Amino acid sequence: MTTPAIRTPDRKCEVAWFSALCSDDYEFLGVPDGKLRSSYEHCGDIVRRADANGFQNILLPSGWIAGQDALTFCAAMAPQVKQINQLVALRMGEVWPPMLARAIATVDHIAKGRFCINIISSDLPGMKEESNDRYERSSEIIQILKQMWQAEGPYEWKGKYYNFSLPHTEPAKPYQQNGGPLLYFGGISPAAQELCAEHCDVFLMWPETEEQIAATMAGMSEKAAKYGRKIDFGFRSHIIVRETEEEARAAADRLISKLDLTKGQSIKDRSQDSKCYGVQRQDELRAQAKDLYIEDHLWSGVGLARSGCGSAIVGNPEQVLAKLNRYMDMGIRAFVLSGYPHEDECDYFAKYVLPKLPTVRLNELQGRLVADPATPLTTAERK
Repeated sequence: MTTPAIRTPDRKCEVAWFSALCSDDYEFLGVPDGKLRSSYEHCGDIVRRADANGFQNILLPSGWIAGQDALTFCAAMAPQVKQINQLVALRMGEVWPPMLARAIATVDHIAKGRFCINIISSDLPGMKEESNDRYERSSEIIQILKQMWQAEGPYEWKGKYYNFSLPHTEPAKPYQQNGGPLLYFGGISPAAQELCAEHCDVFLMWPETEEQIAATMAGMSEKAAKYGRKIDFGFRSHIIVRETEEEARAAADRLISKLDLTKGQSIKDRSQDSKCYGVQRQDELRAQAKDLYIEDHLWSGVGLARSGCGSAIVGNPEQVLAKLNRYMDMGIRAFVLSGYPHEDECDYFAKYVLPKLPTVRLNELQGRLVADPATPLTTAERK
């Protein structure tokens, strides 16, 4: 198996958990549970649990139904955690770019650099646009953010979607002054892949067969090389790990045992990304699966009531670890994991698998943190 050209050649991985800001926590999939409601209190408990369990990062998703703003939530959580990064999903176009740059810089200082961004380009709530427009706008915004994080003095941008001039960019200086926060991105359409290849640092993939994943990684490496860049690869998946394979499979069956498929479809349809190309590919794989298993230990049952990532790695600790090791051998360097209920599965994974993985924080590995943010870097140092 050929390893693609990646930013992090060392065989180490960043392991992230997931906090259910978008009404995505259940004991039984598709059956609402008041104690697992997507509240500040419950989602905060998930973050604190992942922090205590030693995860290096945690994804804070962006949605509309639950009504929690991921960046605001991150700012509130930052002083409460001890070591974990927060990966904040930000939908491009929601906020005027200079103000977004300032808001990101503010939260980056609150978090003391334990902060990174998941770039989202799905439709804004209540709007419907062509995908090319959404990705073109995202491209402009990413360029504006990167430039404002490092620019000195006056700044001007003239593009298709934004035109403005600023006398200075001081309010947008992040804690991670050597380049700003890492940018993670997920999207399988051609336009999405080009956006990531040109501008982002970590390309996140949803579960597919290993053959499909390897092909995607090879193609993305070639696209990034056209821009003189290398990117890292990440894998977004659910996890069900128990002491035995039989217990893990039983837990998977139990998770969907009370699911009404019509209700499950309605839950999927309300998501902002429910009609995207990546979700369609997940649905196609599930339709072809045997007993909902796409391949050994990769179970697609979650996608019966969830848009986006719709599969879980299912097995005993040795089987789950072996699956993750295969992905690492392929060149994957970031895992974004979750399970139901999120606090319980966080504990299972931290007990059985996490200590056996060679872990690292990607932003620290790339030198994105500075020891003394009060001392600005020179222009030469920023380059």
